[in-house]
Amino acid sequence: MKEKYLRIGTAYYKTSLYPLSSNDSVEILVNWSAEFIRQDHGKDALSEIEKFDGFICIPEHRRELYNRKVLNYYNTYHPISKSPSEGDFTSTLSFLKHIFGEQLELGFDYLQLIYLKPTQILPILCLVSRERSTGKSSFLKWLKEIFEYNLTFLTNSDFTSNFNSDWTSKLLICIDEVLFKTDELTERIKYLSTTNTHKTEAKGKDKKESAFFGKFILCSNNETSFVKIDADEIRFWVIKVNRYQKEDVHLLAKLIAEIPAFLQFLTNRKLSTENQSRMWFTPEQIKTSALLKLVRHNSNQIEREVANVLMNTMESLDIETLDFCFSDLLNILNKFKIKYDAAEVKNVIRKNWKLEQAKNSNQYQKVSISSDLDFYQNLTKGRYYTISRKFLSDFNDDLMTTYD
Repeated sequence: MKEKYLRIGTAYYKTSLYPLSSNDSVEILVNWSAEFIRQDHGKDALSEIEKFDGFICIPEHRRELYNRKVLNYYNTYHPISKSPSEGDFTSTLSFLKHIFGEQLELGFDYLQLIYLKPTQILPILCLVSRERSTGKSSFLKWLKEIFEYNLTFLTNSDFTSNFNSDWTSKLLICIDEVLFKTDELTERIKYLSTTNTHKTEAKGKDKKESAFFGKFILCSNNETSFVKIDADEIRFWVIKVNRYQKEDVHLLAKLIAEIPAFLQFLTNRKLSTENQSRMWFTPEQIKTSALLKLVRHNSNQIEREVANVLMNTMESLDIETLDFCFSDLLNILNKFKIKYDAAEVKNVIRKNWKLEQAKNSNQYQKVSISSDLDFYQNLTKGRYYTISRKFLSDFNDDLMTTYD
């Protein structure tokens, strides 16, 4: 009897198996009345119940290291039911190669760190694709089968709610079909991705500061504007997932069957990377063409207009690269009657695009525009910038082939 009940702080709880749709179950705590415990088990029953001072949440997936009782606190982190064992995981390997592509080893590292070092801060993983049947949702469902009650799915509205006690103690926080329309939401997820404490709030209760170790995984069919980020962003790992040529309707079942073997692989595998930043991976390691595409489409209006003007100039002259001084660019913008602030334009060139001037005044082909808007070039000298049509192609959907 006494194993079924707990006293945590001054409240009593009953351990209960909660049935899941998968026909499995997970152990949860249900508030229970001391009076009912006496009625069911006798007046002396309360003295036999194990007592804890309070709750704590410390993640650990290896059974030999997991402790339900930490000092005199009850660990609310749910131990996962699947254990590592030898076996084949061919389907899993093929699936992860499809998801992570050329970054497969980084993908292994990411999953290995989640499994073996669950408190390690990691980048915000974003799986994007305009196409359907890519495996994004299967990836989330597969992770749910591995980490079970320690993974939760949120909607956009869940994430914006002030009441967050249902997800702030989770290891993985997954948002499918994500669309953050405001800078505030982006800043919130950026803050949470790098903090180790967070204030939890439940209905009818005061806010409480507690440990936070959640990792965010975002999925979206919108490749270019599901979240607002700038050119200096280092927290997002954005991966474009291609469509399966032939969909396997039994894929998830195969992946679930291979989980023990895959966990064995993660347990024994040597990490391919070393801890080089607070998010383990360096910005260079997780920089992808999908991230560049997202950053450029989040650019402000003046940046888009400058990009379009430069692209039109190169198309008119049928050239792949363009040399220009800052004054040349302002003259072109004037010819197209584009309103601008010179400081903003300079910021686009130097900060957003990180273009560098030639160190010395050298000869280059200066672009000029006639009153009839005809483009022509003439040789002159100056400290010029160089930009390519390939670099600019992401600013226009019709020209967006470089990073697809």
